[in-house]
Amino acid sequence: MSEIKVKNHEIVIPGDLLGEGTIKYGEGVIRRGNSYFSSIVGLFQDKGDFIQVKALKGKYLPRPGDLVIGKVVEVGLTNWIVDVGSPYSAVLSANNATEKRFDPVKDDTRRIFNIGDMILTKIMSFDRTRDPQILTNERGLGKLRGGRVIEIEAAHIPRVIGKKGTMINMVKRLTRTQIITGQNGRIWVQGKNVDDELKAIGSIKKIEKEAHTQGLTDRIREMLSINQTEEEV
Repeated sequence: MSEIKVKNHEIVIPGDLLGEGTIKYGEGVIRRGNSYFSSIVGLFQDKGDFIQVKALKGKYLPRPGDLVIGKVVEVGLTNWIVDVGSPYSAVLSANNATEKRFDPVKDDTRRIFNIGDMILTKIMSFDRTRDPQILTNERGLGKLRGGRVIEIEAAHIPRVIGKKGTMINMVKRLTRTQIITGQNGRIWVQGKNVDDELKAIGSIKKIEKEAHTQGLTDRIREMLSINQTEEEV
């Protein structure tokens, strides 16, 4: 007797239990005894006679409400063009950039954001008929100052965050860094020193590389705890 544990077409992450019993399985699925787990971030598919997980790879596709990290690539009189790691460039209008009223005659957009600035922003709208519209006039959004920005496969962001934020919070605590994860695969890391930032980045890269494996949280904790102990000696 077999039992499927997740709904068809549900997005799953590495380690999620998909089913138990005797089940035929295809790509994106690993077997441990009579249990079947997802080995990748992807879309679960129950084909009736077998199960599989189709990988969610490729360029990031914006979704309204997503928090993303973007890079300003063009500055206009009343807006900015922002690279959000998508096939579509995002547009930030002056009215959605700041809480203050913007006057194109008196105000200079470059004083708010300039080319090369990294910003934390939110996707307002996107329907593939026009470029994504974004905003930075909500609390916590805006220019990211200092730190480093790295980029990983957007599909691996859920694994980096972990269930209820357990993975990313552990990395923050053990590396003494601030970390912001964008749904577009970009991650901002800032620490008190370069070494702490590099340790956090190394951990994130390891999570991305080994996202499909079990026991990853324990391995990351052990790696960072050993580094911390060596510093204290």
